[in-house]
Amino acid sequence: MDISTWIITILIISTIHAICTWKLYLKAGRKSWEAFIPVYNGIVLMQMINRPKWWVLLLFLPVINLLILPVIWIETLRTFGKKSTADMWLGVLTFGLYVGYVNYTQDVSYEAERNIKPATKALDTLGSITFALIVATFVHTYFIQPFVIPSSSLEKSLLIGDFLFVSKFHYGARTPMTPVAAPMVHDSIPMVKKLSYLSKPQLPYFRFPALEKIKNNDIVVFNWPRDTLSNMYLPATERIDKPRDKKTNYVKRCVGIAGDSLQIKDGIVFVNGKELILPERAKPQYFYKIILNGDFANEIKSTYDITEYSPIFEIKNEIWNDEAFRLELIERFGFKEIEKGTKSTFILISEQIDQELFQKLELKISDSSLYGNLTFEKYEKLKRDSRVKIIERRINREAEDGVFPDFKDRNPSVTNNWNGDNFGPIYIPQAGKTVALNKETLPLYKLIITEYEGNTLEVKGNEIKINGKIATSYTFKQDYYWMMGDNRHNSLDARYFGYTPADHIVGKPIFIWMSLDWNAKGLLNKFRTERFFTTVSGEGQPESYFKYFLFLLAGYFAWDWYRNKKKKKETDLL
Repeated sequence: MDISTWIITILIISTIHAICTWKLYLKAGRKSWEAFIPVYNGIVLMQMINRPKWWVLLLFLPVINLLILPVIWIETLRTFGKKSTADMWLGVLTFGLYVGYVNYTQDVSYEAERNIKPATKALDTLGSITFALIVATFVHTYFIQPFVIPSSSLEKSLLIGDFLFVSKFHYGARTPMTPVAAPMVHDSIPMVKKLSYLSKPQLPYFRFPALEKIKNNDIVVFNWPRDTLSNMYLPATERIDKPRDKKTNYVKRCVGIAGDSLQIKDGIVFVNGKELILPERAKPQYFYKIILNGDFANEIKSTYDITEYSPIFEIKNEIWNDEAFRLELIERFGFKEIEKGTKSTFILISEQIDQELFQKLELKISDSSLYGNLTFEKYEKLKRDSRVKIIERRINREAEDGVFPDFKDRNPSVTNNWNGDNFGPIYIPQAGKTVALNKETLPLYKLIITEYEGNTLEVKGNEIKINGKIATSYTFKQDYYWMMGDNRHNSLDARYFGYTPADHIVGKPIFIWMSLDWNAKGLLNKFRTERFFTTVSGEGQPESYFKYFLFLLAGYFAWDWYRNKKKKKETDLL
């Protein structure tokens, strides 16, 4: 839905409102034409039902308008004497059309001075809940959204179980593009596990002015551009093309902004030819091969809190030394020799291994070697540990399947041997900038041209057509970003799904208010109190403000107790 369609929709809704209410306007002593003027008719209606004029603004806020409209229908009916429970249900269930029925068929009188206080306690409670939901939805949509870290892609910078507040206004709050949706949930309704929205109609993309621009190294929440999961709570069973604002929320670090040239060399990110220096709070992790002097694998994992690791298996040397069999294992199953011992050889095994072959080779998990996911700090400590014989960072130098741009028509000369550790260089598109288009560069921008910017694309031989016209270049309509996880070898990020469009940006994580370690034993151990009330960004290591919060909370309760005691004493004296 573009702007013109949106305006036409407003005019149609306003006309329906006028047709259904113009006689009621006359009953209230207004002019019939006042019911037909968009926006103004809403202001007049608020005066008629004795409600604040600013309620009209709520009618133009997607999702929130779905909550306020039933309230307005009920208030309109009550103003004209239709106060029964049946009247209220008819007003809601007919989507306000019952007001039109009353307008033409009922001889009603206008109650200008009616008591707007709810008639029953139940209605009072319902009204309170409704407005609490409206306020919560307004804050959730345009200011602050709660968010929980679901995966380890930013481990150890942000942890699984961190509960965040995400600011919508730092990068500019985005109005919902999917107006018919359940409030306070994302793409699926928990428990019910059904879609929480109707995909049509769709509103035009609009973003309020931002307080700041996205910078290199900012941690950003965004809608996963390649999301086609039908339900975020269930395994993928069918493809579904979701609206932008209903795609799954991801959180990554923005390592490249619009206009940057980016390259990854041996796992290190370079931007515009210079190494990207991460902030002090960032704790990037890489997988390391760790060979020990003895059977210390479990001790090492416990001592250094290595929670992400891959086992290394051992195979007897006499089997591995059978050259023909060894080559077959390498070719068929992806086995890879690491290091020979006196009695066995350490190997890696692909996921294709079956139980029969596993037993035939008499494989066992090595107690003296492993692949561990480590920060640079832990690597330096392990390097000095006398139990460690060899420790080397895993660096992939071979082509990796699934790396962006993962298209069947990609040109090997562009993506020659790209993988998660060695990638690029690539250009990150900037709004208004133009790139040359040919069969070599097209795979890099194909998604942008078609899915993200809504053009038709046709390729015949060396000829490229965009919207039916031959194209040798393309000018971008919006900015793009390159999002990566700090957990370099365990993150589904831009290296695999590509660019993130500006219209997919959700907000900026600013505050961790609670953190839970789901795997910890014992209830109290699950609470990471040292992370409570810490900021996400900033200089130096994060500091918890939880103790200050507890101090202020205790002070409030003490003051409230004293105030009530003093008030009771004064009452007793009277």
